[in-house]
Amino acid sequence: QVQLVESGGGLVQAGGSLRLSCAASGRTFSSTVMGWFRQAPGKEREFVAHISWTGRSTYYADSVKGRFTISRDNAKNTVYLQMNGLKPEDTAVYYCAAAQVRPYDVARSTEYPYWGQGTQVTVSS
Repeated sequence: QVQLVESGGGLVQAGGSLRLSCAASGRTFSSTVMGWFRQAPGKEREFVAHISWTGRSTYYADSVKGRFTISRDNAKNTVYLQMNGLKPEDTAVYYCAAAQVRPYDVARSTEYPYWGQGTQVTVSS
C-alpha cells in the first residue's frame, strides 16, 4: 500500500506560480513511479505529468509543457509539481498518483492504483 497526501494548492492570479507537494508513505517510495493528474468541474480527469522512479524520465501533457516541472526527492518521499505561468484554464483539483510498475501508458489514470485526496488550484484572470 502507498498513502499519498497532496498540499500546496491555493488561489493565484494568472501568470503566477504554485508548487504542489505530494508526500508518500507505505511501500518503498524510491521504486514507485509517480504522476500528477487534474480534474476541472464538469470535466474528466486528465494527465498532467509523470516521473520515473529515478527521476531521470519525465513526461508532460502538451497543455503544461514548458510551464510545469515535475520532480522528486526520494530522501523525503516527496514528489513536486512546480507550476509557473498559470492560466485560468489550469483551475482544477490536482491529484498525485503512484504505481509500483511503470504504466504502459503513463497518461492513463487507470494504471495508477494509488491516489491522494487532491488539492484545489484556482487561477483568477
